[in-house]
Amino acid sequence: MFELQFTRQFKKDFKRYKSDPVKVREVFSLLKLLERGDSIPKEFKPHRLKGNYKDYLECHIESDLLLIWLSDEKEKIIKLIRLGSHSELFE
Repeated sequence: MFELQFTRQFKKDFKRYKSDPVKVREVFSLLKLLERGDSIPKEFKPHRLKGNYKDYLECHIESDLLLIWLSDEKEKIIKLIRLGSHSELFE
């Protein structure tokens, strides 16, 4: 079991989606997978990032709703970094 840590920026990002119950449900189901240490299904397109987010992981909750996190296997911590669209996160 991993400990989930939420950055201030992630909390801010999440607030933008709180009024959309479908997106909230999808985010929470993915967070449960991360917390349990389960593999992210291929349909979410999990992958490592490059550039400014080198060593971070990303997956697509929806086509343009992305989750970025950092995993520390040794400490059993998942640090949730950002949640948002491509344009919000990479521009």
